[in-house]
Amino acid sequence: MAHDHQHEHTDIDWAEMAPLLEAQAELYTPLHEHALAWLGKKQTEPGLIVDVGSGPGVVSCLLADAFPGARVVAVDGSEPLLELARARAERLGVADRFGTLTGELPDIMGDLEYPADLIWASHSLHHLGDQRAGIAAYAERLVSGGTLALVEGGLPTRFLPRDIGIGRPGLQARLDAVQEDWFAEMRAALPGSVAVAEDWPALLTAAGLKPSGTRSFLLDLPAPTPDRARTVAAATLSRIRERFGDDLDATDRATLDRLLDPDDKASVHHRTDLFVLAARTVHTAVRTG
Repeated sequence: MAHDHQHEHTDIDWAEMAPLLEAQAELYTPLHEHALAWLGKKQTEPGLIVDVGSGPGVVSCLLADAFPGARVVAVDGSEPLLELARARAERLGVADRFGTLTGELPDIMGDLEYPADLIWASHSLHHLGDQRAGIAAYAERLVSGGTLALVEGGLPTRFLPRDIGIGRPGLQARLDAVQEDWFAEMRAALPGSVAVAEDWPALLTAAGLKPSGTRSFLLDLPAPTPDRARTVAAATLSRIRERFGDDLDATDRATLDRLLDPDDKASVHHRTDLFVLAARTVHTAVRTG
């Protein structure tokens, strides 16, 4: 499974990551808009939408925009991120139908005032030790006919060609491998960690839901990219360099250093071949009972 978040002894400081989380989500807006348009054909007029593991609320506000008749509740364990979400909702004029709920998932879902018509859970389930129990908890908070949209899987984000003219070709594939190792360590270290095969439709079915579709959505920003893409690429690679530097060989460390040096013409700040290509997969299921 591909991930764009990194580690330090498998712990994640979400508040410290806020600028990157916001910048990434904003860059991915076209992908999310396509996903929500697809979702809108499945759940046409939801009254309550819950964004589980919302982070700074970029997608929460996109949900509010895509479903103008809905109330949106952003749920997260990080209050600093939810402060950003509330500020964004205020700035975008949706604060009157926007709320937040702070607490540990999935237990905090029990504090919702009433069941949801749509639950959006993007790359948050895999931070729960028992993912099967997490899905069951989300399913319990759906109305009959409500939809759970689970965003897990997809493909690793690519910023650079295989051969970038410096270092050894295939740098990003090696960075993926290091992050996959970290992801396995992170999962194993979670409280109550339970290993499950990542057959998401089967897990949704096991929770009593009826799978209603799976689709992947593409973010394709070809070279030359806008400055905001360069900013995200630099921030992403910088975190990788900081967190995984010791896991890389000297050549790859030196290549990353050049890619991150604003004064180096070979860096992501100046390269003409920098692009953004990513895929995110959405699995949907309906509560029928």
